[in-house]
Amino acid sequence: MKIKSQRDFWSGLMFLVVGAAFAWGSMEYSFGSSARPGPGYFPFGLGILLALLGGFVLFKALTLESEGGDPIGAIAWRPLLVIVLAIAVFGFALPRLGLICTLPLTVLLSSLAGREFHWRDVLISSVLLTAGSWALFILGLKLTIPVWPIYFG
Repeated sequence: MKIKSQRDFWSGLMFLVVGAAFAWGSMEYSFGSSARPGPGYFPFGLGILLALLGGFVLFKALTLESEGGDPIGAIAWRPLLVIVLAIAVFGFALPRLGLICTLPLTVLLSSLAGREFHWRDVLISSVLLTAGSWALFILGLKLTIPVWPIYFG
């Protein structure tokens, strides 16, 4: 069998494996019912949908011809590492620095992943994302996320 699109093949395989892993991992939790879903209900359904999507993309990669085989290029290591670092910093900093300081820091770190950097765009994104997150998670959903750094009491 010939792979006709390398990009679609590997992305479909990744979706299929991750979806199957989510579905399999959710089997440890109770499903509940449709009226009262348990903690395993949503991850199982999401895993199955992701695996089905991966199966369709994988099927497409093996059946439909693409221009030049659609080869995979080099891995973009810098953006990958910067985004992973930004997520790790967010997880570490949120309980200590609060939402108001952590989100702008995360936006700043994430913006370093791209080739173009503009302070104006980072500031606008930081303000909008911080205000929107505060409104959604603190005001709307009433979550107990620290807003200010723990040093401010």
